[in-house]
Amino acid sequence: MIDSARLGQRFEELVKIDSLSGCERNVALELEKILTEMGAAVCFDSAADKVGGNCSNLVAKFKGTVDAEPIFLSGHMDTVGPGEGIKVRFADGIYKSDGTTVLGADDKSAIAIILEVMQVILDNHLEYPPVELIFTVCEEIGLLGAKHLDYSLIESKFGYILDSTDTRGIVTKAPAANKITIKIYGKAAHAGAAPEKGVNAILVTSKAISGLTLGRIDHETTCNLGTIKGGVATNIVPEFVEIQGEARSHDPEKLEAVTQGIVNAFYTAAEEFSPDSRTQSPRIEAVIETDFPHTHICEDHKVIKLARKAAANLGTSMESRTIGGGADANIFFSKGIVAGVLGTGMTDVHTLNESIALADMENCARLILEILKVHASGETY
Repeated sequence: MIDSARLGQRFEELVKIDSLSGCERNVALELEKILTEMGAAVCFDSAADKVGGNCSNLVAKFKGTVDAEPIFLSGHMDTVGPGEGIKVRFADGIYKSDGTTVLGADDKSAIAIILEVMQVILDNHLEYPPVELIFTVCEEIGLLGAKHLDYSLIESKFGYILDSTDTRGIVTKAPAANKITIKIYGKAAHAGAAPEKGVNAILVTSKAISGLTLGRIDHETTCNLGTIKGGVATNIVPEFVEIQGEARSHDPEKLEAVTQGIVNAFYTAAEEFSPDSRTQSPRIEAVIETDFPHTHICEDHKVIKLARKAAANLGTSMESRTIGGGADANIFFSKGIVAGVLGTGMTDVHTLNESIALADMENCARLILEILKVHASGETY
């Protein structure tokens, strides 16, 4: 039933609409038009003001034809850069850009697939449950749309987010993450005339970092220091450095331990610094923010069982996946809404080599269609 040509055409149309994070308005208006014509009740929340963008999250509701628990389908409208003026190339069943921008399959492929599934249902008068579509903004810059979504608009307690690569897997575990910002205050001085009057913030920083273990800590925990800014000139003892990093873990206790370990290393380095009587000790400020909470979906949850049943009906399998990244699903999970993350087949995302096969989008669409059919039927899964 999936119309391959229509799916491909819609995907091309969507990726040609610029929608960098914070600038999703044009694609959202196009979606509002399409969904309204399909008979959905469409609304926007007030996330734009909170995320500093030109558009809010879009929520569209289809009433369904059977009395069943509502289910949601979701994707994000924003793309990373370079993502303006995307020129689509299609050859041998594969979509790519012209090599000067990303393609935008992350996550326009999800939107195209969801629209195709709903169009098939409506065109063929298929039975289907109440469906809520959630298209978020600013996912790529910190899951901001999901963080500021008006959850009073959502009735569904479970559903699927199409924002992964693996078409044969469903994400059931994703880590929590902390953002870490550390500011190191020293004292400026002339590096040639009177270096002993200064406190070198870069030196304090290097001592702290040299004692850290970064990268892979264990099978479920990672940490990274990603940016460092400091210093003014080579002839000035640097008085300020700012470090930004993160820690991630599937285990909340490990996340806390690794985060505090990083912060404590800087305080220890400052305490061990030995200025003379003419200088002050370095000062440390640390800010820890929760970036996103973890996701852990039990294997017997209906969102997993339903996806596996649908896949089996199509003659395939659906394996549980554990990932190291975050998604809107993490935020939904913290709100009591369970989201299984499914793959559309996109590859090399966030690069100029990004691509997606039309066949993979078709297969994902068939899976979503089967999920809705099984749920509507009341069939045991």
